[in-house]
Amino acid sequence: MSDTRQAELDDLLAAEPVPTRRPTVPALEEALYKVHPVLDHGFVRLIDYMGDDAAIVQAARVSYGKGTKTARNDRGLLRYLLRHRHTTPFEMCEIKLHVKLPIFVARQWIRHRTANVNEYSARYSILDKEFYVPAPEHLAAQSQNNRQGRDQVLAGAEANHVLELLRRDAVQTYETYDYLLNDDGKGEPADADRSMLARELARMNLPVNYYTQWYWKIDLHNLLHFLSLRMDDHAQYEIRVYGEVIGELVQKWVPTVWEAFMDFRVGGAFFSAKELEIIKKALDKDIVDQLLPESDLSMREKRAFRKTLDVPKT
Repeated sequence: MSDTRQAELDDLLAAEPVPTRRPTVPALEEALYKVHPVLDHGFVRLIDYMGDDAAIVQAARVSYGKGTKTARNDRGLLRYLLRHRHTTPFEMCEIKLHVKLPIFVARQWIRHRTANVNEYSARYSILDKEFYVPAPEHLAAQSQNNRQGRDQVLAGAEANHVLELLRRDAVQTYETYDYLLNDDGKGEPADADRSMLARELARMNLPVNYYTQWYWKIDLHNLLHFLSLRMDDHAQYEIRVYGEVIGELVQKWVPTVWEAFMDFRVGGAFFSAKELEIIKKALDKDIVDQLLPESDLSMREKRAFRKTLDVPKT
């Protein structure tokens, strides 16, 4: 991060809190503007947010005019909404992040077309000399079974050679970029005998391991979908680590929703109709009767469980 940007960030962190009438989340207020490092030069920084657990509950209940009840009732409603994919109430909450990430990660990330994005433009500004090189423990061979996956970690001379090539190419292309720009840092030619190539052209040869930045604003419903895919073990490591950092912020922001998300989406499983039929046939209903009362499921969840598996209450 440049000295100027760091100074701006320090000013934001040092600013006095501004009184507000809107609901706030103390744990997230503490996280505002703080940099959470990711990879070698990347970061995630919380810029703003709107709503909390209660905002989702209020949005869900507005149709029949009842506001927030007890925390227990709110938790039950949030879990019901998430389990049964009632998505609109979750769209009442939004979060805005400042993210610095390698370009190849950004191209994968932007596939989620459900956010508002404003990216740093190399047409107008000069990119920093910052590029991503994997740590040795993440430098792996291509999987033979999964075209999108990795296999064994490279080691020894082979690993050192690959890392050397990655660094060499990134440095060399930036030197070319800098030469083509011919910029002295003040918008004038560094070499008066050469032209300053347009920035939109000079950037062309830079590899996708160079870093870009953007502001990314998204509602909670679509953010949870993003995290369900990008926090998964099958996600590429370089985007998964961003998902994990964002997940930590979401946990602070809407802890009750996060509990339900981890239970139903991350820790849960979906079955096809044919798979569910097999489970029903193999199910020992007496054991269900024994174990279900001991579980910490709510009464509503126990009823839903019995209905799904076609287990009558005895």
